[in-house]
Amino acid sequence: MEAKEKDFLNLILHAYRAEAVSQFKTFQGKKGGRLVAVGPVNLPVTRLFVEEIILECRQKHITRVDILGFEFEMGLFPNILDEAKAKGIDLAMKYIPRDVFDKRAVEKNQVVFHDVSFIEIKPHFKKNSIAMELTDFSVFYSQDAKGADESLKKGKSKVIVDKGQVVKISKDKNGIVKREVLTQNWTDWIDYWAVDFDFESKREIVRVLNEETGETEEVWTGDYVFENEWQSFRTKKDRSLEFKSVFRECPPGRRKVAVKVVDIFGNDTMKIVEVTIGGRN
Repeated sequence: MEAKEKDFLNLILHAYRAEAVSQFKTFQGKKGGRLVAVGPVNLPVTRLFVEEIILECRQKHITRVDILGFEFEMGLFPNILDEAKAKGIDLAMKYIPRDVFDKRAVEKNQVVFHDVSFIEIKPHFKKNSIAMELTDFSVFYSQDAKGADESLKKGKSKVIVDKGQVVKISKDKNGIVKREVLTQNWTDWIDYWAVDFDFESKREIVRVLNEETGETEEVWTGDYVFENEWQSFRTKKDRSLEFKSVFRECPPGRRKVAVKVVDIFGNDTMKIVEVTIGGRN
């Protein structure tokens, strides 16, 4: 069993293009200055699993971590990421695609480890203005999916999330289970999305106690505050969303634009793109 587990780990690390490490309790690999932890094969990555990683990070002053998993426990995000960030740890959660078992895809470097929630955006340029279009969004977590069919009582129904799909399961009086997928389109997942057209304009400052002087001082976390400059959201009356923002005029030059998506369960995901305003695009 141990040899099989080791082969599995090596396979994942190879597909992720990470090198194996052995001197840690919770980490199995390293890639470009970030340590890599691989979640269990047939279980979701749980809060307990992540808390053990955070504990080792604090003990060994590790600040940059990638956690790879086939599935993630619902309710982990964004809280666990915020907790880690408050402790100075940058956690990136990545979904292990089934392609890792395809030898040819691995050798050709075609295997993509997406973030737990995955956003695709397309910038549109017009003279010195830019607009952002949301073109794809997907999530990979599960909620209440394990054993849901068996635990459901006859004549009852329940909504679960199973590997990134919202599913309504119903059990009739004879115990026959019916599953209906409610998320027909990627747009069904989105409750709200927003754009910050100049992401690096506002630094994130926190107050930290200086143990030597006993006074608090302001320290830059190295991150920036997302400022909502345009948004589209669903209301009870109007369930529609716009998927292209307004054009925003910006000074010529390079800048970072951030897009934040909040899904129907309140979890948020952010993507930052670097663009050049003016000149050729």
